This record gives sequence, C-alpha cells and structure tokens, in this order.
Amino acid sequence: MTYEFDFSFLATHWSVLLAGACSTTLMSLTTIASGFIFGTALAIIRTHGPPSARAAVTVYIDAIRNTPLVIQAFWLFFGLAALQVRIPATSAAVIALTVNVSAYTAEIMRAGIESIPRGQIEAASCLGMSRWKVVRLVIIPQAIERMYPALVSQFVLMMLATSIMSQISVEELTSAAYSVQSETFRGFEIYLVIAAGYLVLSWLLRLLMEGLAKLAFARRRRLGTTL
Repeated sequence: MTYEFDFSFLATHWSVLLAGACSTTLMSLTTIASGFIFGTALAIIRTHGPPSARAAVTVYIDAIRNTPLVIQAFWLFFGLAALQVRIPATSAAVIALTVNVSAYTAEIMRAGIESIPRGQIEAASCLGMSRWKVVRLVIIPQAIERMYPALVSQFVLMMLATSIMSQISVEELTSAAYSVQSETFRGFEIYLVIAAGYLVLSWLLRLLMEGLAKLAFARRRRLGTTL
C-alpha cells in the first residue's frame, strides 16, 4: 500500500492558513510584551518586596507553573462564562498565555537578579542612588542581558503553546489546520504544512529577538554573540 501526497489544497486554502499564522504571530507578540513586563515585576517583588508580597508572588508562581496551560485557558473561557462573566476567546487566550508565561519569566528574571554581584549594588547605594534606581538602572538591565537566551527560549515555547488555544475556539494556525483538514481530508499533508509553519515562525521569532539583543546590549554588539 502506497500513500500519494497531495498538496493541491494549498492553492485554495492558503489564505486560511496565512490568516491563522498572522493570528498566532499577533497573539505571541502581545503575550511576549505583556508577559515580560508582568513577569519582571513579579521577579522584582519576589526579590526586593516585603515578606507578605514575596509570599503571595511565590504562591502565584507555584500555582501557575504546576497547573496545565489548557486548564488555565478553560477556566478563563468556560469557567468564567459559567459565572456569567464572558470573555472573547482571543482575549481569554492572551490573558491565559500572559499569566502562564509571566510565572516562568519571573523565575528566569529572579535567577538573573540574584546573579548580580552584591558589590555592584553596594557601590550604587554609596553613590546615593535610591533603592528603586538601583533596581531599575543597575540590576534589571544586567539581569535581562544575562538571562536573555533563556527568555527567548521560553518565549518560543510560549509561541508554540498558542496551538493549545484552538481548544477554546481561537482562530490561530492549528485551528486553521483543523478547518482545512475537515474540508480536504488531507490530514497528513496539512499537519506537515503547519509543522513547517511553526518552524518558520520560531525561526523568525528568534531572528527578531536576536536583532533586539544587538540593539539593546552593547556587549553583544561588540562580541557578535548569538542566542
């Protein structure tokens, strides 16, 4: 028994897949920005906040990192709907992804913050810098640069996790593939195509993050290092 590949459906369904890829890209970029900001704030609180705030952030991070993303998305979309709080599918997906990636970002950034030599912090304090200025101007920039490769890897994983959002009817790339497969019955081919699509999106995201690194970090510009 031989299997004949047939990719002719791309001629009529490419626009559906392209729209799904664009939705995945927009959702990923929105989540990266919001998740990074929120996660960095959590990391600062966990390392420099009052004891009660540190405990609350620790509970939050542990709860999010130890429950499946799909359950978090279901709770936001279906669970809140049962309580008469209705959120659009795309908004629920972005919130769920932001909440999820922020917890991982917080732990990555916490490791970067704690890696800064104590002497630098003491020297900045001796220069009369306030605690907030030390965090903002001395600690955070170095922590981001040190942990940047780990952050990029986490963001790529998050982009791939957007495929889960098809379970709450978000029209992203995987959802588009389901739609095309139901019309063409070429499941093997369509999933090869979207696998290639995710590979391309991952490569483009890494390329974008590498460009941002070279713009933001002088040391990377001098050394020409890559992620």
